[in-house]
Amino acid sequence: MQISYARVIIDISHEKVDRPFCYKVPEHLLEKIEVGSCVEVPFGKGNTLRKGYVIEFMETPDFDPNLIKEIAGVKTGVQVENKLIKLAHWIREEYGSTMIQALQTVLPVKQKVKQKENRILLRKCSAEEAKVQAEICEKKHQPAKARLLKAFMEDEEIPYTLLTQKFHISVSTITSLKKAGLVEETSELMYRNPLKEQDVAKERNVLSDSQQKIVDDIWEDYEKGIRKTYLIHGITGSGKTEVYMALIERVVAQGKAVIMLIPEIALTFQTVMRFQRRFGDRVSILNSTLSAGEKYDQCERAKKGEIDIIIGPRSALFTPFENLGLILIDEEHENTYKSESMPKYHAREVAEELARLHGASVVLGSATPSMESYYKAMSGEYGIFTLKERLTGGTLPKVYIEDLREEMKKGNRTIFSDRLQELIRDRLAKKEQIMLFLNRRGYSGFISCRSCGHVMKCPHCDVSLSKHANGKLVCHYCGYEQPNVVNCPKCGSKYILGFKAGTEKVEESFRQLFGDVSILRMDRDTTKNKDSYEEILSEFMEEKAQVLIGTQMIVKGHDFPKVTLVGILAADLSLGVNDYRAGERTFQLLTQAAGRAGRGKIPGEVVIQSYQPEHYSIKKAAAQDYENFYKEELLYRTLGGYPPVSDMLMVQIFGRDEQDGMLLGDKMKECLKEFSVKNRMTMIGPANAGISKINDVYRFCLILKHKDKEVLKEAKKRLEHYLGSCGIEGKIVQFDFNPMSSF
Repeated sequence: MQISYARVIIDISHEKVDRPFCYKVPEHLLEKIEVGSCVEVPFGKGNTLRKGYVIEFMETPDFDPNLIKEIAGVKTGVQVENKLIKLAHWIREEYGSTMIQALQTVLPVKQKVKQKENRILLRKCSAEEAKVQAEICEKKHQPAKARLLKAFMEDEEIPYTLLTQKFHISVSTITSLKKAGLVEETSELMYRNPLKEQDVAKERNVLSDSQQKIVDDIWEDYEKGIRKTYLIHGITGSGKTEVYMALIERVVAQGKAVIMLIPEIALTFQTVMRFQRRFGDRVSILNSTLSAGEKYDQCERAKKGEIDIIIGPRSALFTPFENLGLILIDEEHENTYKSESMPKYHAREVAEELARLHGASVVLGSATPSMESYYKAMSGEYGIFTLKERLTGGTLPKVYIEDLREEMKKGNRTIFSDRLQELIRDRLAKKEQIMLFLNRRGYSGFISCRSCGHVMKCPHCDVSLSKHANGKLVCHYCGYEQPNVVNCPKCGSKYILGFKAGTEKVEESFRQLFGDVSILRMDRDTTKNKDSYEEILSEFMEEKAQVLIGTQMIVKGHDFPKVTLVGILAADLSLGVNDYRAGERTFQLLTQAAGRAGRGKIPGEVVIQSYQPEHYSIKKAAAQDYENFYKEELLYRTLGGYPPVSDMLMVQIFGRDEQDGMLLGDKMKECLKEFSVKNRMTMIGPANAGISKINDVYRFCLILKHKDKEVLKEAKKRLEHYLGSCGIEGKIVQFDFNPMSSF
């Protein structure tokens, strides 16, 4: 393509990102400009030269070529924004979205944020003069001035906050002394730091032989200039974090920065504490709990080289480091690394592209690697290392699988199996800690009638309502609420109630069985405030509670040495999901949950309660046997043509008119018919999505499968071109490669 014109965004601020400007590319710059290039362009009526970034090229402009200005020049030198825009362009091409959506994903916070200042009042006179002036003020009955001048007899400078809060000095008093030439005010910009200062530990944990070998092997490649992706497959408690820190220490010593991704905000507390004790104030965090000002300041600190290590969820990947050397992704199997909004990128794949742009390495870690990562490791695309022993030298916990069908036959109607009850009483007596895991929130599951089978559903979404302790029925998708029902609205029966206990019900049942025990509950409902995660985890770590009940967030990477019993109350809930990843997700959850027990010196025990105890995911998780689970799961994926054996593209259609939405799906399928036959691409649908309606919007999907992802990317481009030419007013189409959940 002969490039003649370029779209340029000016100065990269979010207010301007949604407004690219068209410029002509002069012939002498054609070989020097690429997507992401930093250029100088004439801007505004005065044609002032402004810095901008090229986001895409085109052959023909959108309006009169005679009115289009020329790019003045290309700015050389390494630019953080240059790499981020190249990354945005890659994301747009790889996942399908607008360039603006991709830019808004990768660019750091740039909205207008008031910078924080540290204001200081300085003494301009001698201490003796301050004393004289204080005495004069006392005689004139000016106590505030006298107080301030007496304070300055001992200190040459006083922070402004102390003046107003401790000495209760008014602004007018300070102004008066400034006019008299006795004091002056100065200020310096301060960056907000979301972390509390920690003392740096002088001692280092000695790495085991297997840990040291991983560090040495990766570093040997690094020093040779080999940059690739590595997978560390280590059982729970095997010391993957110590390996990460040893690698980080070496990378930072070379003057390079590190991004450490973690899957949940809940993990930040313990993770950051460990890293701060090792690396001090060169560590910071980026996550959704920070204020806009805190986010802005962390990005500025990263740009200026004031921090070397950033820790956070997938959005932390876009921290604007100038000289990135290493990206670490802990618990790399987690679903939260996949974006559910456009562009629907996966952090693991984006990390690899970002590392390529910077010349950095990527290290993935997990006790239960994703099928995709392990598949690549087995094929040689990733380097792979294993850690098979717990760092403490302790053994993996003893695991029991309890058949809930047998419990029912024995007359046990409680949430807890007989074995779990027995072990709970034992731990309570020994003053040891217990974790109870349930993958649900709310007081109970769906409400249904035992007489006619009617299920209480949200009138706006194709999902059941959940009963909460406040007596309301709530939709967890759109937030719709209604009072609980006493009689079935369909048949009038009084036998309408909830099934499958939620975390609140578990807590209530626990107290009924075991009395007044100190309990903490951790789920989305108890962690709505900014510091909720840290507060709950701190209390449990400090043994202020003996029992922690919660959803997925309690089983993700936390290290509580006093926990010797983990109860998994409904192991097969996640198997019932209509999703090809259900078996993998169940195995991962159970393995992670079981791994919380016995991480200290006292051996641990785990009770897995299930209605499907014979399922391979449950049996292999109980045995902590990842390799055999992988082999069995891979057979299933091969038969179904699912990732990682084949790639998959889900085309998602949203519309308020049901017939129009399905019709658009049919047209898109017809558009790809010839291409599909030629390339032997599988097409399924269009069909109603798993949840066919949310908030009165109908949802449909068309699924494409092929072993070569490039074929699917070409199919996506063809659909984008078709949609651009035909217009889809009132409907939205999104693309999701290798979706992480059912739609």
